[in-house]
Amino acid sequence: MTDYSRYFDLVQETHVEIEGWFCGLEPGVLPTLLARFSAQFSMITPSGNTLNLSSMEALFEQLRGARPGLVISLSEFQGIALYAGGAVIGYREVQEEHNGNRTDRRATAVFEQDAHGTLLWRHLHETFVAG
Repeated sequence: MTDYSRYFDLVQETHVEIEGWFCGLEPGVLPTLLARFSAQFSMITPSGNTLNLSSMEALFEQLRGARPGLVISLSEFQGIALYAGGAVIGYREVQEEHNGNRTDRRATAVFEQDAHGTLLWRHLHETFVAG
């Protein structure tokens, strides 16, 4: 059996930080959060927009504290590919806000390992689940 646990753990840890950031963590947390992402990071958002690391940073800065009470739940983790220097995984993400707004999405994430052995988010593709 192939062990994807390091990658699943990274997704969980990152989403705890994202949840906290959107709920209003101190600005000093942002560099720690962004350090989890490759300088070549790219993302396709659920609405089809594309982001790079700079545009994601700008989005995070804009959304700090904008979603108080946000709860992010992750499930349905699956390993897709494990290779020297990285992996591809899938998972489901539900975001629920204190006001009752709820989004459900499926995500595919690509990870790379840098020269120091640190795992980094390289690419993320999210798609809304029809509901």
